[in-house]
Amino acid sequence: MTTVYKICSRSEWSIAERTGWFDGSDVDRRDGFIHLSDATQVRETGRRHFAGRDDLVLVAFDADALGDTLRWETSRGGALFPHVYGRLPAADAEAVIPLTRDRTGALVFPGGL
Repeated sequence: MTTVYKICSRSEWSIAERTGWFDGSDVDRRDGFIHLSDATQVRETGRRHFAGRDDLVLVAFDADALGDTLRWETSRGGALFPHVYGRLPAADAEAVIPLTRDRTGALVFPGGL
């Protein structure tokens, strides 16, 4: 099983839990797909795109369960990144983990990431 991750604000995920669907953040909707990362990419995604932002959560999904809405496409540095074309079902989230920052301001990810 491959796990893919979405970093978003706690309020964005709260809406997903209430409505049953995550329709993406502003940048996702602008780009036409939901940006995800795999375990080797998520730290750098957090550093690059969520610097200075607090109240974030890390949402984990089983890539296989996303079916044909998930595409692996070339992005940063030529690496293949997971992108979802459509909505993410909130019920498919395997884990929702609040992200904190260490004393240097870096995001603290769970072990293994």
